[in-house]
Amino acid sequence: MKIEIQKSDEGILRCYPVMKVLRPHLDEGDFLTKVRRQEKQGYQLAACFDSQNAVCALAGYRICEFMAWGKVLYLDDLITDPEKKKNGYGGNLIKWIEKVAVESGCDEIHLDSGYGRNDAHRLYLKCGFHLASHHLSKRLNI
Repeated sequence: MKIEIQKSDEGILRCYPVMKVLRPHLDEGDFLTKVRRQEKQGYQLAACFDSQNAVCALAGYRICEFMAWGKVLYLDDLITDPEKKKNGYGGNLIKWIEKVAVESGCDEIHLDSGYGRNDAHRLYLKCGFHLASHHLSKRLNI
C-alpha cells in the first residue's frame, strides 16, 4: 500500500471519483481549481493506492494553529472507495496522517464528521479519536 501527496494536475484529477463519494456536490470541472485554491491555504491531498495503483482512499488535510487547541493537523476529507472498504486503507491512512502530524509538531488532529457516517465514526474511535465537541454552522445566502 502506497500513500503519496498528489501534486500534479493528473494526480489530483485521479482522486476525483473517490472524493465525489464524500463530497457529491463537487463538479469534476471545478475540482482541480478548488484543490489548487485550497493548496494556497495549506491544503494537501494524499492518496492511498492499492496493488494495481488505483486510488482507493484519500485524505485532505492542512496544518493550522488555533487559540483553543494549539498547532493542529485538521483533516478536511477522509474517504475510502466504497468498493474497497474493509481492506485497512482508511486505518493505514489515519496512521500516515498521525505520522505527518507528529513530524509537523502538531499537538492534536481534528476533524468534523457528518452525523450519519457511522462506519467512519467507528474507524475514528478505533483509531483513538474521541467526540470532543459539536460543530455548528450557518449557511449564508450571499
